[in-house]
Amino acid sequence: MAASPLLCVMGPTAAGKTDLAVSLADSLNGELISVDSALVYRDLNIGTAKPDFPHHLIDLRAPSNPYSAMQFARDATAVIAEVRGRGRLPILVGGTMLYFRALLEGLDDMPASDPVVRQKIEADAAAEGWPALHARLQLVDPVLAARLHPNHSQRIARGLEVWQMTGKPLSDWQSGKGHGGLGETPISLVICPKERSVLHARIADRLDKMLSAGLLDEVRQLWSRGDLSPDLPAIRAVGYRQLWKYLDGEASLDEAVQNVLFATRQLAKRQMTWLRRWPADGWLLTGEDGELLEAAHCSTPIWRRFANEVGRRVEEGNPLSRSKSIATALAEPIGASFNVLHSPTIEN
Repeated sequence: MAASPLLCVMGPTAAGKTDLAVSLADSLNGELISVDSALVYRDLNIGTAKPDFPHHLIDLRAPSNPYSAMQFARDATAVIAEVRGRGRLPILVGGTMLYFRALLEGLDDMPASDPVVRQKIEADAAAEGWPALHARLQLVDPVLAARLHPNHSQRIARGLEVWQMTGKPLSDWQSGKGHGGLGETPISLVICPKERSVLHARIADRLDKMLSAGLLDEVRQLWSRGDLSPDLPAIRAVGYRQLWKYLDGEASLDEAVQNVLFATRQLAKRQMTWLRRWPADGWLLTGEDGELLEAAHCSTPIWRRFANEVGRRVEEGNPLSRSKSIATALAEPIGASFNVLHSPTIEN
């Protein structure tokens, strides 16, 4: 395999990223690097679907200790070098697209938080409510506001803070070409169900399993510690913040569970918006049972040939039906793509 390859496995929540990445690690002599802003926190296990298979950059912090995209980029860069030093393939897997962007493209040097400005914003929120401040954000940064729930206090506050400090919308800071990116061209694959209804069914099924596995008890243990609050990024993770409101007496259990389901669907929708803008090499569209139905949006002849083979198998009634078989079939186009990327004489 060519020097310094890098593979990214992306997709919305509950799409099957982890299963595919584990199989790819086995097939390609790889090590997995988590790209997930919730998995970095210890004691968030059930609600984050924390995997059993070894991943780098999991359980890095206590939930009381926030972690940023820039810190992820620094840590991931170091881990990638270590994995390559062992002669293995680094495989980035996850759905936190801001982390992918911070690592691969870098982020603009946004201003640090100003305690005075932030205190004034929080005082306004206490008096008017976060939906009112969300409406204020819509006037100065409609792009950011469209992505946020009206009660997403942390990000609304940050958006207003950056605007007041710089006169420039936070979304503009985030969309500019960043500094400090890895400066490499990875192979990026997106996996997701072909039909949205299938993704929604998977989300609901996974939530049922999480609740049966003790998610509420896990959140209760965090709630009882006394050193955590809903404003912390860890507790704002989907599933945790909704059940936290139940424990605070702000919602019934049924309401909280329905809010978790709604928030997870909204998360998947935001992830899909990011992914459609990402320069992926191909999309792996799966069916109800995880079978590979189509390889779409393929960017090079290598991946278009793979798409044709996938289509032929589906027409014959013999689609690739398991993560392991999909990973085995992906090994050839992945290897060929790495050779093209790192060859000075071959163009794709």
